[in-house]
Amino acid sequence: MPKSAEVIKVEGLAKVYRSGEVEVNALQGVDLGIERGEFTAIAGPSGSGKSTLLNIMGGLDAPSSGRVLLAGRPISEMSGNELSDFRRDHIGFIFQSYNLIPVLTARENIEYIMMLQGVPQQERRARVAAILAEVGLQGMEERKPVQLSGGQQQRVAVARAMVSQPDIILADEPTANLDSATGAELLDTMRDLNQKSGMTFVFSTHDRMIMERARRLVELRDGRIDRDEVRD
Repeated sequence: MPKSAEVIKVEGLAKVYRSGEVEVNALQGVDLGIERGEFTAIAGPSGSGKSTLLNIMGGLDAPSSGRVLLAGRPISEMSGNELSDFRRDHIGFIFQSYNLIPVLTARENIEYIMMLQGVPQQERRARVAAILAEVGLQGMEERKPVQLSGGQQQRVAVARAMVSQPDIILADEPTANLDSATGAELLDTMRDLNQKSGMTFVFSTHDRMIMERARRLVELRDGRIDRDEVRD
């Protein structure tokens, strides 16, 4: 793909949740394209559809209608192993609850996806050492999650998401469990990594700190895009 091409594109995306006779239109006809290297926040009030949109973009949920294209491939039409393998190789995820494997060390957590990808051990270790230096966790390679602070655990999660060099990183409320100072420090680290690596970040958030740092702000309201602003 050319560097200026859209990494991910959603077309006519709709999502309806049903509970008995009650229908909730979480998304209604959303069209959105994200270009390589963007640092974008998808924001909106509770119930606006931002987490639903992020989950569908990441293949964690399926749309009721419309489609998602990632690296030119229609992930909304994939299922089973095809979707799992494609997601593993092309998408990095950062969750608000960190989702680290508690019995693994920081190094092992970061290495895990690369092991599934079949990356040789020597290359895995080199990549882990480099990314730990980038996120400021040198010397903490052998610590397990319980031995790390919340901010350190989220840095491990950021390193894990980036180390396999995916097309896009999707972060769902990544600062929600952090105090404001730790959250700001983590966001500045991610923005620096975005500028250095050109890796694409998309956040789902209601955190004002993320919105202020984003170079593009997409606001949802009632399942529709209400505002789409690109900053210099």
